[in-house]
Amino acid sequence: MRELCLKYQDLDPVTELIPVRPVVHYMMGGVHTDPSGATPFPGLYAAGEAACVSINGANRLGSNSLTELLVFGTRAGLKAADYAMGRAGPPAVVEAQAEDEEGRLRRLLEKSDGSERVATVREEMQQAMETGVGIYRDRAGLEKAADRLGELRERFERVALDDRSLTFNTELVSALELGNMLDVAESVVHSALERRESRGAHQRTDHPERNDEDYLAHSLAYRSESGRPRIELLPVTVTRWPPGERVYGR
Repeated sequence: MRELCLKYQDLDPVTELIPVRPVVHYMMGGVHTDPSGATPFPGLYAAGEAACVSINGANRLGSNSLTELLVFGTRAGLKAADYAMGRAGPPAVVEAQAEDEEGRLRRLLEKSDGSERVATVREEMQQAMETGVGIYRDRAGLEKAADRLGELRERFERVALDDRSLTFNTELVSALELGNMLDVAESVVHSALERRESRGAHQRTDHPERNDEDYLAHSLAYRSESGRPRIELLPVTVTRWPPGERVYGR
């Protein structure tokens, strides 16, 4: 451990504190699915890290990833195969989405008047999230982060690519990933703004107590015409074990 600190952080843990900060390990959420992996979008199935089939609770355990992969990956694969076998072709809504995505890729590659760089926007997004949406949050910090992400979303539309090729274009991949990151970042920020309580890894210093009466629910983020995500709540179905009090870390 000391060797790693010396090599990668240029600090000696014998005499200096090791910096600790949140990083992307896994999401306690994802695309909303039913127990068969079906999403609300016809013909689209999801499983694993990308999906939220609601077995995780407020603070998921590492081994749950394996459960999701083996159980719900199998279910999603079987149901997706049945769905595909029962149709002559993809639904019209899927074809329309594919055409939209093809057009988006073409516009991104052909854009000649862009003034923003992928790396610059990505770094400023990371700074906004680390400053306002860390382990401990409050309304003022979240609102500032939301406004900042809105600005970065507008700047992302002006991103320019130097590589216009269609083969092994890593710059294009980075741009597409950045667009997805902004989607997720805005969903996280606006969900945190709406959830005025502390639960699991969501710690609001202005609302330190858990509020089951109003927020024993999943936060669902939808794209809206205004550009900001629309947040709705889906009640949690409590079966055998009700949520317990958070007692670790005290």
